[in-house]
Amino acid sequence: MSLQGKKVAILVENNYQELELWYPLLRLREEGAEVKVVGPAARETYLSKHGYPALSDLTVEEVRVQELDAIIIPGGFAPDLMRRNRAMVKLVKDGYGQGKVVAAICHAGWMLVSADILRGKKATCFYSIKDDLVNAGAQFLDQEVVRDGGLITSRNPMDLPAFCREIIKALQEK
Repeated sequence: MSLQGKKVAILVENNYQELELWYPLLRLREEGAEVKVVGPAARETYLSKHGYPALSDLTVEEVRVQELDAIIIPGGFAPDLMRRNRAMVKLVKDGYGQGKVVAAICHAGWMLVSADILRGKKATCFYSIKDDLVNAGAQFLDQEVVRDGGLITSRNPMDLPAFCREIIKALQEK
């Protein structure tokens, strides 16, 4: 179990993309990481785009960023709701500022834009929000996974194997 002792927050909001939340959550737990689902409210059920439930473990205000090793942001339409929550945006910005691994897939790039952490960084995302990332200062690369320091991004659910491999690798390096 290569990630024993590592602590990871995976963000949740309604309309999340099922695979982009559950695949990393289960894969990182399989590696021994302690993964908590973090939403605007604790112990609340959030529904995916297709109605699949995810129960949050903690509210974003309960999370202590200094205790985390990584923050993962799934896509779907949830990031558009997440970015309206100042505490969620602050968690991402502070985590990145403290050198934590910050991983975003698909539409989760919207959270990186709102957290203002893309200037001068290489990143990828779902093609429809490419302009948002570029306008926020990112150099867009159309690749299954892009890592720029502690920032890891991917395009869509088909990229999840590469996305998770890169997150695991980054956490093992810490």
